[in-house]
Amino acid sequence: MVQRHRTRPQRAAGATIAETTVDRTQKEDLVASLRRTFEETTLVVVTHYTGLTVSDMVDLRGRMREAEASFRVTKNRLTRLALEGTKFDGISGLFTGPTAIAYSQDPVAAAKVAADFAKTNDKLVIIGGALGADVLDVSGVKALASLPSLDELRGRLVGLLNAPATKVAGVLQAPAGQVARVVGARGAQAA
Repeated sequence: MVQRHRTRPQRAAGATIAETTVDRTQKEDLVASLRRTFEETTLVVVTHYTGLTVSDMVDLRGRMREAEASFRVTKNRLTRLALEGTKFDGISGLFTGPTAIAYSQDPVAAAKVAADFAKTNDKLVIIGGALGADVLDVSGVKALASLPSLDELRGRLVGLLNAPATKVAGVLQAPAGQVARVVGARGAQAA
């Protein structure tokens, strides 16, 4: 006679109840961390990243870091929990499939880097995003990416403010230079 044993659902290999609790605690910490990120961020771009290699991800994260933005692979269910009650709550429907988020304080930086990277690597697909409470579709994110960043705008403004001062200094120095040339020419004629 063959005895049949009832099998119980198995926990992960060697997992104990304490480890399951730690896993839950880690998830709660992750949700809290994501919520802080959403509270401190101006722009979130949601992407699918199927097929990106590790080196592609390292390259993308490096580009994001240079632009003072970040790129993070997310767990959809936990991200939707973190979005609840934030200004980005409207994009929770975008979190299906293999998603990652690009985010930044600058209202353009994350969109610009993600769009530029997606142009050269078709495995990164922009799904949508949000600028504050305003939900953006793919074309909205790409339009935002075409705008100059805050740093670029600041540089242009400083250039505009410095240009008149440089011109004024040039105009003020020109008569003194002309006087010196006239005196030099008179001195050469006298000698």
